[in-house]
Amino acid sequence: MAKVAKIKEVKKTEKAAVTSPIKTILITQPKPESEKSPYFELEKKYDVKLDFCPFIIVEGLPSKDFRKQKVEIKDHGAVIFNSRNAIDHFFRICEELKIKVSPEMKYFCITEAISLYLQRFIIYRKRKIFYGEDGTVNSMLDVIAKHKVKEKYLVPVNDICRAETLECLQKNDMEYSEVVLYKTVCADVKELLKKKHDMIVFFTPGGVKSLFFNNPKFNQNGTIIGAFGPITTKAVEDAGLNLQLKAPLPKVPSMVAALDLYLANHPSQKK
Repeated sequence: MAKVAKIKEVKKTEKAAVTSPIKTILITQPKPESEKSPYFELEKKYDVKLDFCPFIIVEGLPSKDFRKQKVEIKDHGAVIFNSRNAIDHFFRICEELKIKVSPEMKYFCITEAISLYLQRFIIYRKRKIFYGEDGTVNSMLDVIAKHKVKEKYLVPVNDICRAETLECLQKNDMEYSEVVLYKTVCADVKELLKKKHDMIVFFTPGGVKSLFFNNPKFNQNGTIIGAFGPITTKAVEDAGLNLQLKAPLPKVPSMVAALDLYLANHPSQKK
């Protein structure tokens, strides 16, 4: 009887989340510097308040600690990126150690958005850049499988997010080197979490970890949860949270697009 009552309570809470007005959304990233950011357009369009606050602090691994891993970047013909942070710190290490990346290096990215971020560091058109169709590790591996030349892959990771990509590479008997380039530290967001938000959007598994680090007794209680990327999605689900919004998807390649579609179809937001 207690179990049945609990299920009914969960369904009641979920129903309330669907119909309750969405007035405040917590974006677990820094506030955009440009006033023309599409996030601010969402605020005006749907009369919602967006709070921006990074839940994690990313710290680059010092060059000396990178050397201790005894991984030679030049020995690899391809790099696998699953985040923008991985890209940032890969090129940071190369610059600090004056490592010249071969123009023949291939780049495999888990999403198109991450592949486009490479434009900050390389000439996009002249490099070999590939990405999966649906933002999953499996779709990225499908792309890798189409290449006839067998490469040795370099996989930059952080200190907490590594399992899924590496497990897939192992299962497919691919030669790779794992290298830690940065680590994530939970930011102090205890005061912010005292404020009730109708929705919280996560972009990294570290952000989900930080939520419970700052509030071990966090109860979703109708709060809408969003996640960007398959690895973050898995972290949300593994934490026992009910996920209602995720991106990227075919029709919503960005979190802004996903939020726009969700708010447009939310009963309380329709005008």
